[in-house]
Amino acid sequence: MFGRTDDDNRDRDRGQVGIGTLIVFIAMVLVAAIAAGVLINTAGFLQSSAEESGEQASNQVTNRLVEVSTVGTVGDVSGDAAVTEIEITTRLAPGSNDVDLDGATMQWVTAGSSNNLVSSNIYESGDNADGVFSYETLRDDDTSISGDNTLNDPVDRAIITVSINDQNTEDINSPLEPGESATLTISTQSGGETTLTLVVPDSLSGKSSVSL
Repeated sequence: MFGRTDDDNRDRDRGQVGIGTLIVFIAMVLVAAIAAGVLINTAGFLQSSAEESGEQASNQVTNRLVEVSTVGTVGDVSGDAAVTEIEITTRLAPGSNDVDLDGATMQWVTAGSSNNLVSSNIYESGDNADGVFSYETLRDDDTSISGDNTLNDPVDRAIITVSINDQNTEDINSPLEPGESATLTISTQSGGETTLTLVVPDSLSGKSSVSL
């Protein structure tokens, strides 16, 4: 019988090395494929999260109301003239989507008080809100304000009224005397904010209303 030669042994060793290398190569391909899948899924998740965060940030910047004008009604408070009611004419900010007025909230801040307000349409006794605001249509071509409580067009104008002299149980008691100021922050449902600084003239004598 013929024995194995050195050449036969070398061929067998090379075959074993080749199979081992192939196994390692296949394993590396599988690991790379799994890693690629994980990276693709992660990238997709991060992209979706970034798009969602960007959309939320955009909504907070654009989906808000803009003040057109603000007028204060002058009334009698314990024998002295003071602003007892605020009327704010508002419109949509440029690029804003529809804004639901019933979904908005307000914060009224003066030197001596802070009050949170909600729409009188949704207010219920026992809510955490301190008072209410109301609104009416000034201009609306498709009755979205009166029908759906929504500003949906750049031409829409709504007058928001805040009574600050505790005339009704739902009103706040925070009249503004001559020279006083207040800050009103209007927050829409999507998080957009508009902050107004209202300053009362130094004299209200003989006036029924003043621009703030």
